[in-house]
This record gives sequence, C-alpha cells and structure tokens, in this order.
Amino acid sequence: MSEIREHMKIVGKDGAHVGTVDRVEGNRIKLTRKDNPGGHKDHHHYIDTKYVGAVEADVVKLSVNAEAVPKSEAA
Repeated sequence: MSEIREHMKIVGKDGAHVGTVDRVEGNRIKLTRKDNPGGHKDHHHYIDTKYVGAVEADVVKLSVNAEAVPKSEAA
C-alpha cells in the first residue's frame, strides 16, 4: 500500500474507471470527491485496500470489476 499515492487512477479488473486516490487512511483508500456520483458530492467514498490487486505505474488495479467494488461513505 505504500506505493499508492495521491491522484493515482483506480480501475477495476475490467479496466473501467473506479475513481482517483485522495489518500490512503489505514486500510482504506479515500477517493477524491470529484469522482462521486450526483447527490454524493458532500462526502468522500472509500475502498478497502483488500480489493487492491496491483499497483502499476500510476494506476491502482483492483481485483474485482468496477461495478462490484463496494464503496463505503463517510462525511
């Protein structure tokens, strides 16, 4: 997880865009707010680091498809 940096792209196993890294907080990746869907702009979404499959160049590649990524919310 030490390889994950701010502004890296996050993609699912299928290559679809999931979000952009704001920062890593413990065992979660905090996503930037600009990637939040409508109605969710006032808080951040998080992805558990257990879904990280690989970090290559400036891309975090997840081990599941983009649609299957569970995102938690926090104010």
